[in-house]
Amino acid sequence: MEPHPNANIAAGNLQSGARVALIGMATNVVLATAKILAGSLGHSYVLIADGIESALDIAGSAIIWSGLKFAARPPDETHPYGHGKAEPLSAILVSLGVILAALVIAARSVLEIFRPHHAPESFTLIVLIVVVIVKEMLFRFVDRLGRKTESTALQTDAWHHRTDAMTSIAAFIGISIALLGGPRWQSADAWAALFACVLIAINGWRLFNPALHEILDTAPRGEIAEQVRAAAVAVPGVIKIDKCLVRKMGLEFYVDLHVEVDGEMSVRVGHYLAHKVKDAIKRTNLGIADVLVHIEPAKADGGGESNLSSSSQRG
Repeated sequence: MEPHPNANIAAGNLQSGARVALIGMATNVVLATAKILAGSLGHSYVLIADGIESALDIAGSAIIWSGLKFAARPPDETHPYGHGKAEPLSAILVSLGVILAALVIAARSVLEIFRPHHAPESFTLIVLIVVVIVKEMLFRFVDRLGRKTESTALQTDAWHHRTDAMTSIAAFIGISIALLGGPRWQSADAWAALFACVLIAINGWRLFNPALHEILDTAPRGEIAEQVRAAAVAVPGVIKIDKCLVRKMGLEFYVDLHVEVDGEMSVRVGHYLAHKVKDAIKRTNLGIADVLVHIEPAKADGGGESNLSSSSQRG
């Protein structure tokens, strides 16, 4: 049997996401190396800390890439709904890694504040300007794709890049203060590193929340439920929508729908109507992978009837 076009679109989006994560990983390798080297030569702990955060981003991008590749696998006997949960799971692992990195770097930053400091070198500012520009461009590119495909993992990866840009800005400010303020302000870069850790931790928590909700099958935000209801009730023969349940699985949505119809309708006609409802719903959003339509007699025709008289159709 040929796979549904929606499944092909979702798989293609997952593959595209994996390629983008790979680009981010390669970029982080270059930037992390440059920042740690420049920080060591330029006597700037905040730049070293920023480089360590970028190095951790490499691991994060690798996890995102692996999660997207695994999520792109087609359904099988043991995973009839596909492997989409690997996508938010990878986002959770990365966000927890971000929070842990913030705590570790913060502890080290506090120690650096009370240690004697060399004044940082001015060339470190040039490195940071380049980093901010590259990271902001990468954020915009990945975030655009993540929003388009509604990928939690890709949006997590995008904010990884934005966080890196923010910490680099904090590092730029700290190093500038240390250079302009003289010996009394030489610990400013360590204070900047501490501030950067707060930003990293906040973003880590911000990334953790939506991924956790997706793992727990929280109803997706947005207009998708209303779109499903509108498409279903527009099908001739549907009297009312009783229940509409939507959950997200990777980049796809699964719908469970209860529709009320004429209680005298035959099983054959009800079966045909269920298919019509399903097709109408799937046309509203290419991200909808499957729809379970439960046919019920309209309350006015027989609200007291047993559910044995109703039927369900998943196509």
